[in-house]
Amino acid sequence: MRALTRGLLGVAGFLVVWELFGRSRLVPSDYLPPPSVVAVELMRLLGDEAFLRDVVATLLALLITVVLSVGIAVPLGLVLGSVPSVRHATRAVVEFLRPIPSVALIPLAIVVIGIGPEMKISLAVYAATWPILFNTIYALDELDPLLVETARAFGTGRVRVLFSVALPSALPFVFTGIRLAATTGLVVLVSVELLAGGSGGGLGNFIMDARSGSGRMDLVLAGTVVAGVIGYLLNEGLERAQRRWVGWSTVTTGGRS
Repeated sequence: MRALTRGLLGVAGFLVVWELFGRSRLVPSDYLPPPSVVAVELMRLLGDEAFLRDVVATLLALLITVVLSVGIAVPLGLVLGSVPSVRHATRAVVEFLRPIPSVALIPLAIVVIGIGPEMKISLAVYAATWPILFNTIYALDELDPLLVETARAFGTGRVRVLFSVALPSALPFVFTGIRLAATTGLVVLVSVELLAGGSGGGLGNFIMDARSGSGRMDLVLAGTVVAGVIGYLLNEGLERAQRRWVGWSTVTTGGRS
């Protein structure tokens, strides 16, 4: 409750500063409308069917992104983390691809995939895979060798050790990677929708249309606030799930990315 109170006070203070700054003459109100104006537009948008479809489009794309990222990164991380020869052979390729921003691949993705939901999901999966992959690899590096030796002493095969010993031990790190991947995927999805357009709707498309069409910064900020709230709730929900489902773990940090 104390942490919640501090958080609410921080948000309230930010809104007060924003309101005062937005109503001052330092910045034209067309460029930075105060939060009271943005809140009115936000309430109206919550009853707008077209806006809600954009929100659902982004959420659905995000769900697909997270599922695909987990399905790709966890098995790949188990292989790279448990087979040193494969890890060393692919190290240069992985370290080359990892720093490439997803938005820099938009032109290539448009040529290869075309403009549509598949394009933005592919770029989001590309960005979201790395946090899960590296957290899984790191988890196997931290695996207690005694657990593996004990399992092998009972005649357990390598594959079974991987799934019955290594994977359960890696779950806290995998959950941390999923939290990072989910927020990263949301950022990439909204960015691609904003920059590329024509990607099957979404919050980014709404923000782009509001800015380039009518030049309504209040609508732009309202859409931005919704994206921020979604990101906050997503991270909070996954963090609570992590504490509940793998609460036995001592992993309490933000993990590795």
